[in-house]
Amino acid sequence: MTERKTKMVPLGELTLMDRFLFDAAMENEEVHRAVLEIILGRDIALLTKNETEKELRTSPLLRSIRMDVFSMDEDRIIYNSEMQKQLKYDLPKRSRYYQSLLDSSLLEPGSIHFNLLNETYIIVITPYDIFGLGKYKYTFQARCSEDLSCVLEDGAVRIFLNTKGKNRDEVSSELVEFLEYAEQTDGKQACESESERIRKIHNYICKIKSSEEMGVRYMQAWEERVKDREEGFEEGFEDGFEDGARDKACQTAHNLYDRGFSAEDTSGIVEESLETVRRWYQEWAGK
Repeated sequence: MTERKTKMVPLGELTLMDRFLFDAAMENEEVHRAVLEIILGRDIALLTKNETEKELRTSPLLRSIRMDVFSMDEDRIIYNSEMQKQLKYDLPKRSRYYQSLLDSSLLEPGSIHFNLLNETYIIVITPYDIFGLGKYKYTFQARCSEDLSCVLEDGAVRIFLNTKGKNRDEVSSELVEFLEYAEQTDGKQACESESERIRKIHNYICKIKSSEEMGVRYMQAWEERVKDREEGFEEGFEDGFEDGARDKACQTAHNLYDRGFSAEDTSGIVEESLETVRRWYQEWAGK
């Protein structure tokens, strides 16, 4: 087996764009509320304890999802906040899938009134502009194509945030400062900010980074991730779908290969590493 070396980034050097630090920070109700209030521009009273890495699955045979942060406010509005540091071109359809599984979990078996569905917000934060329009914030709600003033009141909102936005005059200065802070997570930025919420977030980040207990937790999470990758490599696979869903990824990749898709495009579609997809392509080309 080829030896693979992975260098661990020290906890003190992580930014909010790193999932471990984001999840650890958002476990704190005050931090989570502050982040949501900055993004949505309104006060929020959270009702339930925040859940991180919450898994939703409708069937053992179907793809599950694992939400970074899940919570509900006193108006029973659901919030799913996701940090996506790695470039993913499938985020729009990924958010659609998240929406479908999230919705399927909101009604009790036998419910006949669909108006009981909670309002939902799926929020995705990225250090890149997936839509290429230079916006800090992209908010999507279903509308009538024939009359854009006619909104489909289904209660589903999806928001994509881009730290590389250019339209400062169209969003709040607090949101811009937060997105810049999320990418750099710099103490100087926080101290110079006029936002009390951002300073509160930073103070908690400092506690996380100086916590011996959190340092151990980070080390354990990193070791577990490396172990999972190494075990996957020994079996001929990289990180990807869970359980039996990996075979489905391979099958989908084979179909894309037959249709002439490049390894790069297939890697993004099936969410497998480019190294894995290239290895599959080489195997199929030799048959």
